[in-house]
Amino acid sequence: MSENLLSDPLAWDGVKAPSLADMETFARAAFQNLPQTFRELCEDVVIRVDDFATDDVLKDLGIESEFDLLGLFQGVGLPFQSESAPSQFPNMVWLYRRPILDYWAEHDETLGAIITHVLVHEIGHHFGLSDDDMEAIEEATT
Repeated sequence: MSENLLSDPLAWDGVKAPSLADMETFARAAFQNLPQTFRELCEDVVIRVDDFATDDVLKDLGIESEFDLLGLFQGVGLPFQSESAPSQFPNMVWLYRRPILDYWAEHDETLGAIITHVLVHEIGHHFGLSDDDMEAIEEATT
């Protein structure tokens, strides 16, 4: 951390938490750092950032605190798609800014690593990947 920020409290005046737009930029950068073959299979996945999941989503998942959900995959994963099934809404990955920032404040990880982890985990649901598969993809980005 900059010595100036530590010694001068007024130096913090311009420092703000990342906005929704900032988080979208971070998510796009994290996505671009994923292996190319993985990204190519995600062409139909839409990535969105919001402050929190909706009350309906939290209720459907049985989650009591809006801070307990960092991300969500909504749609039909590749293993469950079929040519004969009618086309639905696009598959979406949601990243939730406030829970991610809260998690970041409580853990010794970089914000970029957390965003990448959540992104890979949620996209992993699109593919029906195991936790080991998702971990290998994350390791390939570092």
